[in-house]
Amino acid sequence: MKNQGNRRRLVAAAVGAALTLGLAGGAWAQASDVSGGSTTDNGSAGNVNGGGMPQIQSEGDVQYVSGGVGSDESKALQAAQSQWPLSMRFTGPGSDFLADVHVQIVDAHGADVLNASSRGPYMLVRLHPGRYTVHARYKSDDQQKAVTVPAQGTAKAAFYWNTQ
Repeated sequence: MKNQGNRRRLVAAAVGAALTLGLAGGAWAQASDVSGGSTTDNGSAGNVNGGGMPQIQSEGDVQYVSGGVGSDESKALQAAQSQWPLSMRFTGPGSDFLADVHVQIVDAHGADVLNASSRGPYMLVRLHPGRYTVHARYKSDDQQKAVTVPAQGTAKAAFYWNTQ
């Protein structure tokens, strides 16, 4: 009987400690203003953007986001396309999604605007209105497309590689 009473006290103390730690951890998470991932975790779908959106990256004054390997991330990127001036999709045979596509965007004057690798089949880029050339390289196969980003609305570019 005495052992049973000690066990109950031990279990109660353990539960109390776990609750205290859980509440303290929750308070710390709220104070840090980060939900899932972190502002430096560029690959996390649960970062500060929320809703499955990958972390927004910047190069100069150009912002971009890429990913879409998981279904939550893919849905979030597809839903966000209308809010970004340029959206790109990278696919292979059978509409297979491709990742690790190197993207170089050059403006009408031949100046590099963006040099980045896509973390998945979707890349959304915030560009100023104008004419650009997008160079996309998957493995050793290069493609390029001319795109015009309008002042209102969006531009889309789809790249396909026959990887068989």
